[in-house]
Amino acid sequence: MSTIKVKDGTEIYYKDWGTGQPLVFHHGWPLSGDDWDAQLMFFLQHGYRVIAHDRRGHGRSTQSSGGHDMDTYAADVAELTHALDLKDAIHIGHSTGGGEAIHYAAKHGKGRVAKVVLISAVTPIMVQSATNPDGVPISVFDEIREGTAFNRAQYYEDFTIPFYGYNRDGAKISVGIRKNWWRQGMMGGVKAHVEGIKAFSEFDFTEDLKSVDIPVLVLHGEDDQIVPFPISGAKSIKLLKNGKLISYPGFPHGMPATEAATINKDLLAFIKS
Repeated sequence: MSTIKVKDGTEIYYKDWGTGQPLVFHHGWPLSGDDWDAQLMFFLQHGYRVIAHDRRGHGRSTQSSGGHDMDTYAADVAELTHALDLKDAIHIGHSTGGGEAIHYAAKHGKGRVAKVVLISAVTPIMVQSATNPDGVPISVFDEIREGTAFNRAQYYEDFTIPFYGYNRDGAKISVGIRKNWWRQGMMGGVKAHVEGIKAFSEFDFTEDLKSVDIPVLVLHGEDDQIVPFPISGAKSIKLLKNGKLISYPGFPHGMPATEAATINKDLLAFIKS
């Protein structure tokens, strides 16, 4: 296994395959770098170097007691990219990983990051508040916390249904995709997953989005039931200096898996542009 040990002793697992311009993939909650399989193989075949890490407390990385916050997530990525000496890299993040990618780029990526891609990302901020009245009520995230903390195995099984839009009329359900989501989720640590909910739901990425001047591609499904498009992708694009938005009618939150052919094609076009 390839790992690096970051400042607090946590070991971060990563895959690093191929040669060429580096593409760094940031996974969503509560998954692992394995969620990017369809992208890793596609871009390997197109001559790119692909890197996918497991966030602390997720997958094969240390089930650390602390550090389950966006600042630490981004700092871990900074240590990984420094250790691998990644330059001219394109950072691609899904869901929570989108927040991690843009926060890393804004805080640590100057001179190292060429472009960022936000896929179904939690940016700019999810939770409802006085300043974000159309956000998701905190009660929704409290329910996710409760289900994750005390009924994780069944809760994760059920979560795959809206995640992939399998509750929609005519949806073609893949048992394998559902099982793979559950497998990845159960590999991680329950404490990390519960505490990470605050990181993806309450962190405000507004200043990160405003501060980056590199090209940023925003991809979002219009039928995303986990991170609704109107409060996320539709808002993020307005904050970016150099952004491009592609929204997809009918696509679910987990579209990198269910709609990999479309997503990969649009990613490749952006990377080459």
